[in-house]
Amino acid sequence: MPLAREHGRALASTRGLSRGGSILNYRTFTASTRRLLSLDRNSPDVEKAQGYCSNLVRNYDSPSYTLAHFIQPHMLPAYFAIRAFNIELARIPDVVSMPQIGAMRMQFWRETIDKTFKLAPPSEPVAILLASYLKQGNKLNKTWFHRIITARDRKLTHPGFTNMAELESYAESTYSTLLYLTLSALPLNSLTMDHLASHVGKAAGIVAVLRGVPLLAFPPPPNLHSNNPPGMGAAPVRDRQGVITLPLDVMSQSGVREEDIFRNGANASGIRDAVFTVATRASDHLITARAMLKGIRENQDPGHEFEHMHDEGHEYSKYDVGTKMSADRSKEEIEEGFGVVMGPAVSTQLWLDRLQKVDFDIFHESLRRVEWKLPFVAWLRNRSGKL
Repeated sequence: MPLAREHGRALASTRGLSRGGSILNYRTFTASTRRLLSLDRNSPDVEKAQGYCSNLVRNYDSPSYTLAHFIQPHMLPAYFAIRAFNIELARIPDVVSMPQIGAMRMQFWRETIDKTFKLAPPSEPVAILLASYLKQGNKLNKTWFHRIITARDRKLTHPGFTNMAELESYAESTYSTLLYLTLSALPLNSLTMDHLASHVGKAAGIVAVLRGVPLLAFPPPPNLHSNNPPGMGAAPVRDRQGVITLPLDVMSQSGVREEDIFRNGANASGIRDAVFTVATRASDHLITARAMLKGIRENQDPGHEFEHMHDEGHEYSKYDVGTKMSADRSKEEIEEGFGVVMGPAVSTQLWLDRLQKVDFDIFHESLRRVEWKLPFVAWLRNRSGKL
């Protein structure tokens, strides 16, 4: 009597046994064969992965998709992979039901990054595209990927911020670090450009958190996404209860209470003052970056030291600081990496301008619309060399 078919994935290996002149075929378990991924630049696996990543960026981070036009063509695979990586992490709170599951997803990404840098990625599009880029001899910093994961992991259960310094630290560990990664993919290891990227990234990160305030205060049903989800800035809470992500010290100084925001929204006492204070800090970082850029082009000192220059991942040669040669190199590096920092600076400034026009009403409907002026303004800024 033949054996019943086993459930699960198994290859049907057979052996014949003679019994009364008949031959019975028995199925036995053997190791299943996994098709090896091809990391060659033009392989179907890599092309499919790049298509997935670019579509993910287009659907969930349309400003970055638009600004890809100003990224050097040879590094577009890395650009889309890095941005898609950020989106995958940002979406975790929206697609899991419990913090424990979210933590497991974060751990999955830690292990995935480790495997990717060993050129043995799992069948995950972001990992495949990154591994392909690395296999071509390009360098990326694994520490920075882990830094972004850790920063977002910490916000899974505690999405709020105690003070402005904590918010800036979060922005540095996420959005500034995304820019460091993108610059390294050029490749460009530049103290000057990392310093600019730090300020631009902090501005972008602060604005991302501001954009997320309405969504997190009044979260929609699970798994509802737009082309530009405000939740890209900070993680929604698991139980879908509202949370306010404005820094607590700023709220205290402005006299705004969480209960009043939940009750009255944009009409809560002091909320516009609090939003103005936070938005001003983002604007200050952009102003600082512009002043730095202007000064460097005029052979002037940046005016202040890069506070993260001794952090892990920021290693520079002795020629990068304090010499005439370093000044000349800085100008060359700015021209090479300008598109990486220009795009986020422009998109951040345009949103801040819109926020100012509605008198810092963070709940105003117009702030959730796609910025139609972005490609035109970015083109003009890129042509003029201004942030």
